[in-house]
Amino acid sequence: MSNVSTAQATTAREPGRSKTGLVQPLGAGAVTALVGFTSSFAVLLSGLTAVGASAAQAASGLLAVCVTQAIGMMLLSYRYRMPITLAWSTPGAALLAGTGAVVGGWPAAIGAFVVTGVLIVITGLWQRLGALVAAIPVDIAQAMLAGVLLPLCLAPVRAAQTSPAVVVPVILVWLVLQRYARRWAVIAAFATAAAGAAISIAVQHKPLDLAAMVPSLELTLPHWSWQALIGVAIPLYVVTMASQNIPGTAVLASFDYRLPWRAAMSVTGLGTVIGAPAGGHAINLAAISAALSAAPAAHPDPKRRWIAAFTAGVTYLLLALGSAALVTLVAAAPAGTLETVAGLALIGTLAAALSAALSAGEHREAGVVTFVIAASGVGFAGIGAAFWALLAGLVVRKVLR
Repeated sequence: MSNVSTAQATTAREPGRSKTGLVQPLGAGAVTALVGFTSSFAVLLSGLTAVGASAAQAASGLLAVCVTQAIGMMLLSYRYRMPITLAWSTPGAALLAGTGAVVGGWPAAIGAFVVTGVLIVITGLWQRLGALVAAIPVDIAQAMLAGVLLPLCLAPVRAAQTSPAVVVPVILVWLVLQRYARRWAVIAAFATAAAGAAISIAVQHKPLDLAAMVPSLELTLPHWSWQALIGVAIPLYVVTMASQNIPGTAVLASFDYRLPWRAAMSVTGLGTVIGAPAGGHAINLAAISAALSAAPAAHPDPKRRWIAAFTAGVTYLLLALGSAALVTLVAAAPAGTLETVAGLALIGTLAAALSAALSAGEHREAGVVTFVIAASGVGFAGIGAAFWALLAGLVVRKVLR
């Protein structure tokens, strides 16, 4: 009897074996992909468009990052049996949106994406480069990110004036969900925006280009200009490492997973290089959404949670098929709809970046200088504000130390 009781108790403590099966990690993986996609695709499209991509090229970029990160996380999770999830660089896309047109146009931006991928690969192979990035003060890097994010987070305010019938309901839905179900706030806001845009398109009888809804890759031959390399590639690399790869490693470590650093950087770096000609700006370790697949909610058994990450990759492949249709719908939507969703999605990131930037009282002035220059959007010598903000912040910090 005691053996039976012990067995029953063990079964009760291990629901993964008796009840969970594959349903729980499969569901967690699908949610991981849906949250990651819907919460930041608007930022990605805004960033690619800002640096010169056409609607077709932006759709191609969205398709490219979905496919490359999907394959990357499927390979890594299956090979190492860990819930290693990847994502596109949302802070990097926000950086592109703030940078605007670069010298050399879209081909030069593509060249900068390639260089970013190469730097990520080198980081995995050469420890000194990773140590150099880690040596950048957190408050300065976060201040630069906050300055880049501010104009995007102001977009819902401006859009409420130009398209109130569509934008105001989106903001209200986001606010209510922030109170009661924060994880789903951005997804609900996107669904509301999509419904409002569809109604607006139907009322105004706007024609949709059905041919443009078929997913396709728009390849561009990279061009390298020193302005794009300094103003886009370096800041994109820094913000991707500081805001995605390093925190993503920490998230996995918090659940007792030791990330295979060299393999992860090689996969994400090569994925960035491969996806760049199609418009993919950068892929990296997931940070915020990583916990959805790595936490016990994905599966009670840590050795089974890799299934959630693998499922997220499969889900991203399915979402990639709808990338062109999504861009077509966004293009026909009322002005400010895309920007509203992007701005709402980044408010939490802006708050965290500002908090980190101003947390060190003795270096607060350096953080504020970095933030102001990055938020101004004013560049010099054809180089965007983000680079100058980072440089100025480091100089001020050194002088005032």
